[in-house]
Amino acid sequence: MQLVIFCEELSAKVFLDEFLPPLLPTGTVLRTIPHQGKSDLQKSLPKKLRAWVDPQAKFVVLHDKDHNDCHKLKQQLRTICASARPDTEPLIRIACHELESWYLGDPAALQRAFPKFKAEAVVGKAKFRDVDSLANAAEELTKLVPDYQKVSGSRILGGLMSPHHNASHSFQVFCSGIKTLLR
Repeated sequence: MQLVIFCEELSAKVFLDEFLPPLLPTGTVLRTIPHQGKSDLQKSLPKKLRAWVDPQAKFVVLHDKDHNDCHKLKQQLRTICASARPDTEPLIRIACHELESWYLGDPAALQRAFPKFKAEAVVGKAKFRDVDSLANAAEELTKLVPDYQKVSGSRILGGLMSPHHNASHSFQVFCSGIKTLLR
């Protein structure tokens, strides 16, 4: 089976390429396709879906919420996918608000990845109780971990994050969606 994930940027690809393989059933081929932002993703999605030749492929679209309405954004992505390939229904998941929210949801992984980071900086703090509500998670993460870089940080964290111990609801929904899709 082939699992094809369309994502907005290279850092998401790097994270997913590290994080997902241990969770995938044996024999699953992971193809993660990054784009140059959300406009590029939405524009190229129909072409790529139509051109995909493997009828057994399972598709996932991972998109940052940013400042969009989550339900409207999901519906917009569903419409794009359905117009391109009505025979399949990709799993559409929204990272609320951005991928760095997922990282802040696992302070233990952050501490292992970046020894200068102190988990107590976020654990129990009102601001970080709902990491998915942070509209500026990347900025917050950079304040807490000044040497954080999007791509290299994503690679490190992808190998350290736990699918079971993360405070980000959107991360949990992503993980459960992947499990369900691959059953």
